[in-house]
Amino acid sequence: MKQAIVPFLWFDGRAEEALKFYADLFPNSEILALKKWGANSPFNENWIMNGDAIINGLRIHAFDAGPMFKFTEAISMMVTCKDQAELDHYWNHLIADGGAESMCGWCKDRFGVSWQIIPAMLGENMAKGEAQKTGKMMAALSVMKKLDIAQLEAAYNS
Repeated sequence: MKQAIVPFLWFDGRAEEALKFYADLFPNSEILALKKWGANSPFNENWIMNGDAIINGLRIHAFDAGPMFKFTEAISMMVTCKDQAELDHYWNHLIADGGAESMCGWCKDRFGVSWQIIPAMLGENMAKGEAQKTGKMMAALSVMKKLDIAQLEAAYNS
């Protein structure tokens, strides 16, 4: 089945770089199209007019159209990780080369896109519906930047 809703990312001259970075970082990824604006367009001829990629199974579209709009934390990409090694891998790559850490498992990559890098156990524990345990886990989470699974588990089980 085709993906009917596709995230559309507006870049300021860095769409090609971003798509290549995401395709290299995440498994099951590939760039499907990179068409440049070309001469006689309202934008830089080397910018991307049509960029389509599959990023770990999610189809996304990207293009370059200037600095009028910026990414904010109001929209983020959430990556669920199976263990601390996977969480560390994504976190470290996303904040490298100009990215930035934020709080509670959130970070921004060097393109300004916000990401939530979270462990699977977070959602699993929340789904159990144990409010007191979940509250302790969330209190521990609220003071972290990159999430530490062992500390979250300890808080949940305390």
